[in-house]
Amino acid sequence: MTHHTARRRVLITGATGGIGSHLARTLAEEYELVLHGRHPDEAPTARALKLADLAAFEEVAALMDGIDTVVHMAGASSPESSWEAVLEANVIGVRHVLEAARAAGVRRVVLASSNHAMGMYDRQELWPVYPDQLPRADSLYGVSKVFGESLGRFYHDEHGLDVLCLRIGWFAEDPLTAQEDVLRGMWLSPRDCTQVVRCAIEAPVRFGLFYAISDNPNRRWSMTNTQLELGYRPQDAWTRLPGAQEQVVEGGEPVPDSWPRGS
Repeated sequence: MTHHTARRRVLITGATGGIGSHLARTLAEEYELVLHGRHPDEAPTARALKLADLAAFEEVAALMDGIDTVVHMAGASSPESSWEAVLEANVIGVRHVLEAARAAGVRRVVLASSNHAMGMYDRQELWPVYPDQLPRADSLYGVSKVFGESLGRFYHDEHGLDVLCLRIGWFAEDPLTAQEDVLRGMWLSPRDCTQVVRCAIEAPVRFGLFYAISDNPNRRWSMTNTQLELGYRPQDAWTRLPGAQEQVVEGGEPVPDSWPRGS
């Protein structure tokens, strides 16, 4: 007898952004992907986008038909985003995604959180940072990510929706372009990004806050639960790249008082 295992149907919101477009390419062979965006001419692959404004609940709800997992990458993405930007995209938008997922019977939502939910620890150099510490956002953008984590916990506790929040570090192709040691320390490589999202889609754990960073030796953020509960095994480190040279500073190099501006 031949057994056929149906592929999970995964919605990637923000599939025109940096991380979303990367995942649209690298997860395409494993999952039946549904890609969301706001502008059809920005599709990262030859496939069409499903268009929706996150501020319009009916449009978000229309994305959820037959979806197993939502990988929610859409939203304002800069720590210098205005309140108006984070309110619409990261507060109202994330509530619409979670409520639409709940109403449609979606199994799981993987939420893109951020290191900026805890960034004041970095500005004040209060390391190491653990995922179960009290949030200390470094910006209105960081505050919006704390809100998303808290709302995700509510939807899990109240409605039984799986919600896994990934506190994503600095996603970039070339970490050597950064001058700040703290940025290189939180680098998340494209390959590790794909792996940690795949782990979040598949892991048996049903809720959690997980740092998503590569295997950088100057990392200040604990990934013990990411590795134990999600099975994440980062493959890359900025120090292994050609031309990389680490200057080890006991206690970690100082962080600019202006952090996270310009990051």
